Amino acid sequence: MEKKIIHTKNAPAPIGPYNQAILIKDTLYVSGQIALDPANMNLVQGSIQQETTQVMENLKAILTEAGMTFENVVKSTIFIKDMHQFAEINAAYGAYFTPALAPARETVEVSRLPKFVNVEISVIAVK
Repeated sequence: MEKKIIHTKNAPAPIGPYNQAILIKDTLYVSGQIALDPANMNLVQGSIQQETTQVMENLKAILTEAGMTFENVVKSTIFIKDMHQFAEINAAYGAYFTPALAPARETVEVSRLPKFVNVEISVIAVK
């Protein structure tokens, strides 16, 4: 199995022993992204929509580096700290997908996320 490490300066550097994404053949596995600004590695503060938008922009940068777009995403996982914020997160997330091409997905409420953020999203994409 040949795996290619995907890395871009347009998304946050990993904050642990992992890579932004791994490409195996035509399948891209993107690590969970949080609302870190890649320019300064500071957390984006503000509304849950702003936080989710930063997460999606980080995912977009990694997909772009791998030569893909959100249309290539076949599966996503959303971890959120408070299910009461689902509607706002869903609205910001949904702006990045064409409804007819939206991926399979699950959304899970968790007690804590890295750096105590409110949302983390990972995706799998296929060329």
